Amino acid sequence: MPHPTRRILLSAPALLATPAARAQAFPERALRMIVPFPPGGAADFLGRVAAEPMAKSLGQPIAVENRSGAGGNIGTAVAAQGEKDGHNILLNGLPYAVNRFLYPSLPYDPDRDFTPLAMLAVVPNIMVVSNDLPVRSVAEFVALAKARPAHYASIGNGTSLHLAGAQFTLAAGLEMTHVPYRETAAANSDVMSGRVEVMFQTISAAAGPVRGGRMRALAVTSAERVPAFPDVPTLGEAGVDLVSVGWFGLFAPRGVPADRAARLEAATVAAVNEPATKARILETGSLPRPLPAAEFGRFIAEETARMGATIRATGIRAD
Repeated sequence: MPHPTRRILLSAPALLATPAARAQAFPERALRMIVPFPPGGAADFLGRVAAEPMAKSLGQPIAVENRSGAGGNIGTAVAAQGEKDGHNILLNGLPYAVNRFLYPSLPYDPDRDFTPLAMLAVVPNIMVVSNDLPVRSVAEFVALAKARPAHYASIGNGTSLHLAGAQFTLAAGLEMTHVPYRETAAANSDVMSGRVEVMFQTISAAAGPVRGGRMRALAVTSAERVPAFPDVPTLGEAGVDLVSVGWFGLFAPRGVPADRAARLEAATVAAVNEPATKARILETGSLPRPLPAAEFGRFIAEETARMGATIRATGIRAD
């Protein structure tokens, strides 16, 4: 029979190694990435683009699950109530910061229920008008909108497109009427026909009409020009002090062990930094922004304060 002391000595190394072994084992199975928006949009695209290199880095597949509805609130609530072991992550963006101002109540608490992991990208909008509208610059559009009633389109109350239009109206000192649509095609059609004077559209949705000569691009809403339209100035360059972009990043339910959150953070940043991933993001008009957790958290806090001020000033509410 082994001496008791001998048994203890044999067991001690295994006990000491357990935490490290557990950290190395994560993830033990496939991960679930909840995207609380419909398939085919910018959020879905970025989630799937990031998931592929992340899965290779983590050594486990990542299943992207679309749980859309209520401006992202349904899927976000599902993620908040999911496992807190690192295998359940959320992709979210601007709605994460602004929905608290747009809805009377939320089925989750963005400050209490989640921890930021890393940012993926910003999604600039592009200011477009009908090719027949007699303006060729932001300054000319502002003059036109001050001289006669003007309207701006979006794909729904509280969307990033609506918020960009509202911010532009305030920054340029205009009084424009918001015209919400339920789908991109109808909004684009009315802008191209001149029924609505202007729209702050996603670059991916406006690229075809702009390149086809049916829309004219006046400016992009990011702080820098975008490679997809290098000749289109920023709003700042055009004389309007405004940056208004959509953005997306990854979150984990609060309570995920720190070592696991750190591994997910590192895998996300590395995925976005891969040249192939960057190229795919840039092709759509978005801009890669692989911010680690601390910087991402500060960015969210700034966006929440800035966009909250806009929403309070305009009285915007979700559909």
